[in-house]
Amino acid sequence: MSKSFADLGVSKPVVNALNERGFTSPFAIQEQVIEDVLDGRDVLVQSPTGSGKTLAFGVPLADLIQAEDRRPAALILAPTRELASQIVDELESICRSRALSIAAVYGGVGIQAQAKRAARAHIVVACPGRLEDLLQRRAFTLDHVRHLVLDEADRMLDMGFKPPVDRIVKKLNNDRQTLFFSATLEGAAGKLADAYTHDAVTHVNRPAPEKQGKVEHRFIHVSHQAKVETLLNELENSERGRTLVFVRTKHGADRLVKRLGKSPQIRAVAMHGNKSQNQRQRALSDFEKGKVDTLVATDVAARGIDVADVTHVINYDLPEDQDTFVHRVGRTGRAGASGTGVSFVLAEQARDMGKIAKSLGLSHEYEQSGGPVSMHTETQTPKRSGNGRGGERGGKGYGGSRGGQGGSRNGQSRSGSRNGGPRNSGGSGSGENGSGSGRSARKGESRGPGQHPKQGKGKGNGQQRGGRR
Repeated sequence: MSKSFADLGVSKPVVNALNERGFTSPFAIQEQVIEDVLDGRDVLVQSPTGSGKTLAFGVPLADLIQAEDRRPAALILAPTRELASQIVDELESICRSRALSIAAVYGGVGIQAQAKRAARAHIVVACPGRLEDLLQRRAFTLDHVRHLVLDEADRMLDMGFKPPVDRIVKKLNNDRQTLFFSATLEGAAGKLADAYTHDAVTHVNRPAPEKQGKVEHRFIHVSHQAKVETLLNELENSERGRTLVFVRTKHGADRLVKRLGKSPQIRAVAMHGNKSQNQRQRALSDFEKGKVDTLVATDVAARGIDVADVTHVINYDLPEDQDTFVHRVGRTGRAGASGTGVSFVLAEQARDMGKIAKSLGLSHEYEQSGGPVSMHTETQTPKRSGNGRGGERGGKGYGGSRGGQGGSRNGQSRSGSRNGGPRNSGGSGSGENGSGSGRSARKGESRGPGQHPKQGKGKGNGQQRGGRR
């Protein structure tokens, strides 16, 4: 039988604050951890985002700290300002029930006002970089911190925060209580946990099978030139809801949002490290409220985002490793809901993506996606509007996917696509918005006087611009 918060030893004021927010019984991770924290034990917790871990450390902290304690009495380290802000929002009402204050410390906002709030707070939630800035300014000290929480410790390591975290931890009392939360307790994260904790209790939390949502995984082999068009078709699907699109760079996020803004069916906003804190909070708020249906984000900016009812996660740019893939796609299919994870795979990424898929038990889904697409051949994405195009940019020639010869749904294909012919076949076919005929330029049959060997010759509805291989 599941225990109540009161059964775990949580005080009446905190229980009442939880009830007011609709939390009447603890999640599994909270039931595992709260009693150990209240007993003063160090804990190591392996738990995914969205499992309720914030309350697992926040609820007992509120009861362990007294209003008259010297401040700050507790320090929570987080890798991103979004996560730090979310932790404060999650714990503020609970702290208030015990006459405690909590403040966030992160970059991108005015440092003076932030320093004053942090100095008065019982609990400081901080990103390592800004915290070190404030400590160097002597805005406050960590001399009275008795409780340390490292949230998403594995991501802090991934982001290169180990040196500043080491320096911060050295400033704390050795007899502190340490609560270490991470998506993994192996490798570097496990070594860090051992170094920071003493005689810790370990808890591994995995969602119960009945609460795990079904996530459909799709892999789309695509050329670089066709990525935007392919994304537009995915986002214009009437069955999708709130969607996260992951990209590699900040500038890439802005460029993509600009391209998506041309579609009347898509409301997109970018979120990355170059945005101000107010811009990032507004983007996240608009996404949560449904004012925008697509959030284009980098991994660093998206870390700590916990938004309900995300139906689709699209890896526009593939993640660098398996852990990042799992963390990205894990934003959908939560709380028993179904979701869809879509990954765009360039030809040069096919081998690495295949390895990740195999290690995650997704070999069948990956094999069903077909083979790599040639670097200069567009995928068979349905053309949304406009005239047929043959060639890389349009017009007559080989290599286009919208109309003209090659790569079209019904024409011959250079890339061996599902509905096309052999790589060097000639013939004719019609695309969805254009038609064309001709033979492959690779054998030289269709070259005219003075033509470059890689230029195709044929008929289409556009103007020839010499499609590249």
